Amino acid sequence: MLKYIFKRILMMIPVLLGVLFLVFTMNEISPGDPAEMIAGDAASVEVVEQIREDLGLNKPFPVRFLNYTKNIVLHGDLGTSYKTKRPVLEEVMDRLPTTILLSLTSAAFAVILSIPIGIISAIKQNTWIDNLLMVLALIGVAMPAFWQGLMTIILFSVKLGWFPSYGFTTPAHWFMPVLTIGTGAMASLVRITRSSMLEVIRQDYIRTARAKGQTERKVIISHALRNSMIPIITAIAIQLGSMLGGAIVTETVFAIPGIGMLMIQSIKARDYPTIQGAVVVIAVMFSLLNLLVDIIYTFVDPRLKSIYQTKRKIKNLIAQSET
Repeated sequence: MLKYIFKRILMMIPVLLGVLFLVFTMNEISPGDPAEMIAGDAASVEVVEQIREDLGLNKPFPVRFLNYTKNIVLHGDLGTSYKTKRPVLEEVMDRLPTTILLSLTSAAFAVILSIPIGIISAIKQNTWIDNLLMVLALIGVAMPAFWQGLMTIILFSVKLGWFPSYGFTTPAHWFMPVLTIGTGAMASLVRITRSSMLEVIRQDYIRTARAKGQTERKVIISHALRNSMIPIITAIAIQLGSMLGGAIVTETVFAIPGIGMLMIQSIKARDYPTIQGAVVVIAVMFSLLNLLVDIIYTFVDPRLKSIYQTKRKIKNLIAQSET
């Protein structure tokens, strides 16, 4: 197990370096000069050049990229914000708990509802219940987050006055953002759960379990659901990662002070270090999430565990034969 985890961690390194290079390159080719924005419209050329010198923007791109990567790897330094003059890591960590809370709450909402709905849809395949659930799931997938966010504000805040329209300080503030983010994820998970369950319930071992007289509830939960969890777990991880990185729209609509709002403000201000730092933190979290999913696979799917046990036995036999 430890060797498997170590291999997965090693595979994360080129992914993170690729993300870092891509973000650094996009900031490089994007229009606008941070030095000019910091100096202001009335600043002289000498002042702009001095700011560019102080920030190291006059150095070649490869040098700046290597220095930035070295500072992250050796010191955990994501740079200093052009706008606030604070360390980027502090800026990101101040906003990160809000985004994590929003994402986890939305993911819990989506998972709790989607898996039972997907199971019901699979059991009632080709009935009016299945058709209705699939139409609703398709609508949920098709709705843009910004449109749904605005509609929930109009309905629940403006018309009914049930929930506040902005902020994320109390559970009452959570309802509309969680509903906005969780609806799309729930719709996708319903479709994946249904598809995975339909594939499993047609297998021979499901028919065997029914022939042995086991109850339908036990057949569905103990046999069908467990063996269909691999694609479902993968989809949950993807949706959670998308929530972490894709909360920009929702946080903007509901004025939530999370990483998404921080990135929007940094993009407007051409605050490149903060943009890069936020993306790097999200990429690290996404990679760790994938690592966690790979570890969960070994517990959910007995085939993976047996593969590693077989490899270990073969290595032990080879070692014994050589001695």
